[in-house]
Amino acid sequence: MADGFDLDHHGDLEVGGGLVDLAVNVRVGTPPGWLVEEIAGSLSDLASYPRQEAALAAVAARHGVTPDRVLLTAGAAEAFVLVARAFRPRHAVVVHPQFTEPEAALRSAGHVVDRVILRAEDGFVLDPRAVPADADLVVIGNPTNPTSVLHRADDLRELARPGRVLVVDEAFMDAVPGEPESLAGASIPGLVVIRSLTKTWGLAGLRVGYVLAAPGLVEQLAAVQPHWPVSTPALAAAIACSNEHALVEAAQAAAVLDRDRAYLLDALGDSVSTYGVPRGPFVLVQVQGADVLRNALRERGYAVRRGDTFPGLGADWLRIAVRPEDVTDAFVKVWRDLRGHRRSTEWPL
Repeated sequence: MADGFDLDHHGDLEVGGGLVDLAVNVRVGTPPGWLVEEIAGSLSDLASYPRQEAALAAVAARHGVTPDRVLLTAGAAEAFVLVARAFRPRHAVVVHPQFTEPEAALRSAGHVVDRVILRAEDGFVLDPRAVPADADLVVIGNPTNPTSVLHRADDLRELARPGRVLVVDEAFMDAVPGEPESLAGASIPGLVVIRSLTKTWGLAGLRVGYVLAAPGLVEQLAAVQPHWPVSTPALAAAIACSNEHALVEAAQAAAVLDRDRAYLLDALGDSVSTYGVPRGPFVLVQVQGADVLRNALRERGYAVRRGDTFPGLGADWLRIAVRPEDVTDAFVKVWRDLRGHRRSTEWPL
């Protein structure tokens, strides 16, 4: 716990027991068969130590950078730990509401962390002026988990300055059609972009992600990374998910996601309050009695993500993963049944 927030709580703790999963933001129907085949094809090389050259080249080509600007990691989570170990900030700032892993990693490494809290009334939109000028390490998600807000690249560029490391978590950026506000591959002093293959490709169990940064920053992060951090199957996945076929599929999936998210929001209608413009594979909603509603949904077979573990949010927030229309129809029917059926003192609606 940190200031009353359980930074180690993640959506995977909400699922299981046959529940329909609207708590974890991994695309349904993944990993696709062709990707499983690519990963399985690497298993014959398990007797050898992993060689990263081909994967580094593939990821670099995908983002139009040189391989020395890429660091492969065991998922985005390892990248956050490397940031916490490699740098010694005097004033670390995390912009919230935000994925809690970066702050947890910084605190675990002994850093004192300051928080900038974006307000629902402002649509959870970043105002660069809210970040203290003396902050020498700043972390922000784009699009941000759990708010689903996509910040303007120009606003993020305003955060960059001499002597500051700017960490932008783009774990969900490939779920945004065209990736319009991405800074991946940008030449901005101090910029560290973190990417994950978990969400779009369904590889949470494989642990594979990467960092894009200037060569000097990559060297600093690599210096605190163990040898052979990324397995041979994970390297095969990095190569496969960077090719043209994969990029086309990801773009198509992002377009479907846009439609499915609009369908979910329309189905929920005025039963919830939303703030900002959601662009990720999830929506953040405010609803009175959310904690009781979440447990009632579990009893009816549905898992959604609690919001009160995110700094800046409280017990009346829920994060709901975007799913295909048929799943949304069934979920919203249960949601509306519960909302209309249980209006008593035990459920403060």
